[in-house]
Amino acid sequence: MTPLRVVLDSNVIISGFLFGGQPARILDRVADGSLQCFISLPILDEIRNVLQRPKFGLSSEQVLVMVGELHDLCQTVTPTTHARVVAADPDDDMVLECAVAAGANLIVSGDSHLQAIQQWNGIRILSPAEFIRQIETQESP
Repeated sequence: MTPLRVVLDSNVIISGFLFGGQPARILDRVADGSLQCFISLPILDEIRNVLQRPKFGLSSEQVLVMVGELHDLCQTVTPTTHARVVAADPDDDMVLECAVAAGANLIVSGDSHLQAIQQWNGIRILSPAEFIRQIETQESP
């Protein structure tokens, strides 16, 4: 079976790296090849910038390692579509742009602005909990 093509929002990736839970379970599925993850350079930049915030207490080297691991796990795409969808937080548009460039089946996001859209250009938008429920239901006999 062909792995699902997913774009993980930066909040899911950061939560998975730092706090575990369902976002970490999703990253584990990317690492084992059961999900095909796509990312863009703007999303990688956002992740790097957030991880460098003092509240996380990470060294520059730790951030570099995490971003490097993510770069190795995910296929990088270059968006050519410019979305103007999330008026309340235009930075969220980069996730939609990445998903279109990747030909993604799904976006997984903890962001309420993206979750409120539910679907865009035929791409479903799910929370980490919804996504885990969906893939575990599909795997059940």
